Amino acid sequence: MLFDKVKAFVVQLDGASAGAEPVFSGGQAVTGRVLLELASPARVGALKLRARGRAHVHWTESRSAGSSTAYTQSYSERVEVVSHRATLLAPDTGETTTLPPGRHEFPFSFQLPPTLVTSFEGKHGSVRYCIKATLHRPWVPARRARKIFTVIEPVDINTPALLAPQAGALEKVARSWYSSRGLVSLSAKIDRKGYTPGEVIPVFAEIDNGSTRPVLPRAAVVQTQTFMARGARKQKRAVVASLAGEPVGPGRRALWQGRALRIPPVGPSILHCRVLHVDYSLKVCVDIPGTSKLLLELPLVIGTIPLHPFGSRSSSVGSHASFLLDWGLGALPERPEAPPEYSEVVADGEVAAAGQSPFPPLQDTDVSLEGPFFAYIQEFRYRPPPLYSEEDPNPPSEAMRPRCMTC
Repeated sequence: MLFDKVKAFVVQLDGASAGAEPVFSGGQAVTGRVLLELASPARVGALKLRARGRAHVHWTESRSAGSSTAYTQSYSERVEVVSHRATLLAPDTGETTTLPPGRHEFPFSFQLPPTLVTSFEGKHGSVRYCIKATLHRPWVPARRARKIFTVIEPVDINTPALLAPQAGALEKVARSWYSSRGLVSLSAKIDRKGYTPGEVIPVFAEIDNGSTRPVLPRAAVVQTQTFMARGARKQKRAVVASLAGEPVGPGRRALWQGRALRIPPVGPSILHCRVLHVDYSLKVCVDIPGTSKLLLELPLVIGTIPLHPFGSRSSSVGSHASFLLDWGLGALPERPEAPPEYSEVVADGEVAAAGQSPFPPLQDTDVSLEGPFFAYIQEFRYRPPPLYSEEDPNPPSEAMRPRCMTC
């Protein structure tokens, strides 16, 4: 077409500022306008709007049916969480209406369902929300404009379940082939289950090395993405933060008195979607030479609403103080520093690249994935995808593996 009468056709959302788009949650109203700019009079049939929100997963698996036969199995599942249609312009009489040249605005508004799933971009699935406007004209292909919008479903960590301390203990006999080399034990605690990005998790741990070789304690926050379709599951794991302790010598005991592990700008937990979940856990492990590692896993929930300065915060402080006294580590300061707001951390946090190993060498306590899993704001949305691992998220280090039968 040598001359297109449509100079501009876009969807705009109310509340957008320079370089930043609005963020929505369940139950809110989405308002905006479709902007149409014409260079000359144009005949228009209709202007229609559609808003959609979908959770979608897809992956393939190769299977062998014999020595020379192989086939690929595909798994897909889709759930629609938002569906809205509206006609913004329709001719009163006849099949078309003529619009004069210039700028035309067509406002729209619709209500989101009370409960939604947070926007998400993963290795094998996504949760996406978009608005699509379609301009129908006679004898001309339909013109379309699309606008993606972000939904963050609130996750309040000020609940008794998420304020409860988490603890665990394990022990293992260190062996070198068929001979016993002593007992290694690990116990670890954190003051609560729920945290928000930007907060520091104080890790309390006790490592008792009764073996004849030094052992190495480590800790990491691991994100697990679970995709579900047709009764099958696919998981991807990635380390979002990690720390490494000092080696513990034979017959020695080490105590972590609140080792700081900061949570980087990651997306919140997704626990109530039919086709995908996003879970977090704190993994504390001890690498034992010649033996599989001692691994203790404590569940975490990453939320969007931080601890209240008062009320629920005071109850958390009280439980944390008794938690510290139980470990003989003294009392907590009277006025702990309040955690940052979720929006501040996600907007301003800079994410550094992480290594391939689930326990990469610690360069900075703020080590995190190279990119986000969720589309929250402009600068946090378009980064490269993170590094994923389909293998054991806690492989033994090379230095700890036996070299020969006489070692």
